[in-house]
Amino acid sequence: MSLEVEFLGKKFKNPIVPASGTFGFGYEFADLYDINILGSISIKGTTLAPRYGNPLPRIAECPAGLINSIGLQNPGVEKVVNEELVKLDKVYKDQIIANVGGHSQYEYVETVRQLSKSNKVFAIELNISCPNVDGGGMAFGVDPQVAYELVSAVRKVCKKPLIVKLSPNVTNIVEMAKAVRDAGCDAISLINTLVGMRISLRTGQPIIAVKKGGYSGPGILPVAIRMVYEVSHAVDIPIIGMGGVSSAYDVIEMMMAGATLVMIGSENLINPYACKNIIEDLPKVMKEYGIENLKDIIGKAK
Repeated sequence: MSLEVEFLGKKFKNPIVPASGTFGFGYEFADLYDINILGSISIKGTTLAPRYGNPLPRIAECPAGLINSIGLQNPGVEKVVNEELVKLDKVYKDQIIANVGGHSQYEYVETVRQLSKSNKVFAIELNISCPNVDGGGMAFGVDPQVAYELVSAVRKVCKKPLIVKLSPNVTNIVEMAKAVRDAGCDAISLINTLVGMRISLRTGQPIIAVKKGGYSGPGILPVAIRMVYEVSHAVDIPIIGMGGVSSAYDVIEMMMAGATLVMIGSENLINPYACKNIIEDLPKVMKEYGIENLKDIIGKAK
């Protein structure tokens, strides 16, 4: 029985990757378990300059997930490269996926340029789909032409495999996928969060300080499965699937829809052992469904 998969020319011991923004810079979890069991890690979203993020409160609970509006809080790319990745390298020996956000094409390009120099970085995940950053993120991810221009500019300076993270908050996800593929990305990750809001019955006002934020958790899994399926049938580059994944069963379903790697997001915030538990459960679920090699089920759903 094998959990191994191949993605962009690199072999992964298993397809499980903590999603950006839900696992910090990785080393924070090393006190809980050996994070070297992970397929890889997508580190916290990084911008050119340090960002405090959005004002508090930033989190609102939902019946089947949560809404967050963190706003890409991070220390900036210089500190990420020189401090955060150095700390991570002491406890995690494999390469990682660096996630990049920004407010302008210039910010994206310069952040990618700096991260491309790091030997710790295997690939760069371009976040053009964040719904809780004013003037950036999703502003680039809902218009195919704007996305094409941004990815084309980044592609010129990116020395690593380039992954583009897509937003579900669009009319036609396939159109967006084709635009970023044509611009030169090597893979696509999807989906990022939906846009949601909660209102306090006590105050009658939105709970989140900036009113709305990204809705994630089990409630969005069917949307994610559908979009991964559609995109995998429309483009000829590999897919990273995410969105509401909380169990080994969800991982199998996501891979059957067309994903090669599967990212675990908000479940890490609920259960810090989520990725560990899923990796340990995968062989049992594979046996239950007569699966010998995980790579054989990628895109099984026709």
